[in-house]
Amino acid sequence: MMMWGYYDTGTWLLMAAKMVVFWGGIAAVIVLAVRTFGTSRDGEPGMDVLRSRLASGEITPEEFERTRRVLQS
Repeated sequence: MMMWGYYDTGTWLLMAAKMVVFWGGIAAVIVLAVRTFGTSRDGEPGMDVLRSRLASGEITPEEFERTRRVLQS
């Protein structure tokens, strides 16, 4: 006799794992989309470039300050 709706413990664990993976994937896609298509912190892409150049050592702090004043005026 076949019992409809009967699942053993392994089946329930597998279904729960699949749900965690599914919803985790959905959350990851949403986070990735927000990070990719979101705006920068202050909405100034020029300042972001300037900060990254200072961090990488391409410009000195004096050049950073001089350029920052020009960008903000």
